[in-house]
Amino acid sequence: NYKKSSAKLPVYSEDKPIDFRSDTVTLPTAGMFEAIPKAKLGDDVYDEDVEVLELQQYAAELLGKEASLFFPSGTQSNLTAILSHCQRGDEVLIGREYHTNLYEARGASVLGGVGICPIDINESGGMAVEDMINQIKEDDPHYAVTKLLCLENPISGQVQPQSQIDALAQAAHERGLSVHLDGARLFNAHIHNGLSPEELTKNCDSVSICLSKGLGAPAGTLLVSSHEIIAKAKRIRKILGGSMRQVGVLAACGMYALKNNITRLQEDHNNAKLLAQGLS
Repeated sequence: NYKKSSAKLPVYSEDKPIDFRSDTVTLPTAGMFEAIPKAKLGDDVYDEDVEVLELQQYAAELLGKEASLFFPSGTQSNLTAILSHCQRGDEVLIGREYHTNLYEARGASVLGGVGICPIDINESGGMAVEDMINQIKEDDPHYAVTKLLCLENPISGQVQPQSQIDALAQAAHERGLSVHLDGARLFNAHIHNGLSPEELTKNCDSVSICLSKGLGAPAGTLLVSSHEIIAKAKRIRKILGGSMRQVGVLAACGMYALKNNITRLQEDHNNAKLLAQGLS
């Protein structure tokens, strides 16, 4: 019986090992648990969940874009972004070691018929502009149509130079490609280099930002883009089974995370450096 349960929130203590597997094992904070019962709920499938609507608007404004859409996971958000930018038979250029290429089950190919063209990345986590350009297919019926460039920043704990992101995006746009950024840990980049989330993503047509990693929310990712892309994404999310009902309980945690936990990522960076020094 839940009401009779004496269970307490899990906490880390000196006699319990710290889990360093991933920042995905973070737990919701007390502030998030306090936000849940105050959430103004509704049916988000009908756009009636106030918490979700406010979170989506807040995220869009934070990145300087027109709209955003709440997803259960980053994998579904990235997949939806690709399917929103591409048609069956189109091709996506992506870094060979990027999460969407290696660890998202090639959903774009399985479900969307979209081809994937991996490109080697350099020491800073990005592609050479020339390498990217060389993989764009000619306008020839023998070839797939190259439609989208997928980037990731940060990547494997490393923040790419913003000049590298901007140069790749500019080259892609000049050749008619759209640009999607997997920004699962975008706010770590923001804390690291001091650039605003808007500055980090200004040349990207769509961006995924995760709420459940270093920010500590229990679940949720936002796809941030234009009204046109988000309208397509909403239909695709429905097809993928990602539309949820009274999901404001998660959105409330996500809003708390964005308003309270971004600056705390500096603590994570400091602790990571301390750990690295201790292990060296």
